[in-house]
Amino acid sequence: MSNKYGKIKILVTGSSGQLGQCIKNIERDYRELHFYFANSKELDITQKQQIQNFFSNKSFDFIINCAAYTNVEQAEKEPKKAFLVNAQGVKNIAEVCKETNMTLVHISTDYVFDGKKKTPYNEDDVTNPINEYGKSKLAGEKYIQEILDKYFIIRTSWLYSEFGHNFFKTILKKLESESQLTITTSEIGTPTNANDLVKFILFLIEVETSDYGVFHYSNLGETTWFDFAKEILKLSGKLDTIKLEKTDNYVIFADRPGYSILSKVKSLQYFNLEILNWKLSLKKLIKN
Repeated sequence: MSNKYGKIKILVTGSSGQLGQCIKNIERDYRELHFYFANSKELDITQKQQIQNFFSNKSFDFIINCAAYTNVEQAEKEPKKAFLVNAQGVKNIAEVCKETNMTLVHISTDYVFDGKKKTPYNEDDVTNPINEYGKSKLAGEKYIQEILDKYFIIRTSWLYSEFGHNFFKTILKKLESESQLTITTSEIGTPTNANDLVKFILFLIEVETSDYGVFHYSNLGETTWFDFAKEILKLSGKLDTIKLEKTDNYVIFADRPGYSILSKVKSLQYFNLEILNWKLSLKKLIKN
């Protein structure tokens, strides 16, 4: 698998996004891995010709596909755009992996489920997305499964970190300009520190496992967006500086699953991992 220098070569697509930046941040800790980072200007996964040109003189062992259309609200207004990146783009990447014998690590979402279940979702539970974003991500998953044998589809939830656009950063930013925040209590899920997800991805690559397929990874525990916001403020020492109000009727364009906890049983059984509780992981991030 590794090249003549003994390093496993990894292409990270969509490298200027949240996950790509998290990988860049810990790249130096992984001496046996050689990373090549490509942002959407260098490699637009929706352009087949550009992909072919890109790979004409480059070869990798793995692709970590971080390229995605992630604006859930906007996807309702421009579903074609969401499907172009999250489905057609993923199909393009899967085809090039097939041609060049690369293993694909692809990031998917809890939003492939409808949220009607009352216990954590397993990898083989029936998918039934209720918004365009979820539908586009599921279409991408299906292309991978049709085209490839060597792939990891990792479904995750409520991703946040110190990089990119996410709920954690939005809450901290709002502290600067607002005196009151109204946050929904109508969804139950698990906030996931993107830095933890990245360590799981790189672990999969380092152990050179051939247990391919769909895996769930998020931090442990469950909460609402309101309680997530409250914990961010509490751990930042800012709980007294802003008025936090709950609502179960927050106006949104896209439907969201009311319950989207992901079961980590398969990931834990296959890889004997330690997964942090979401509160502990959040505390670690704020402390650092």
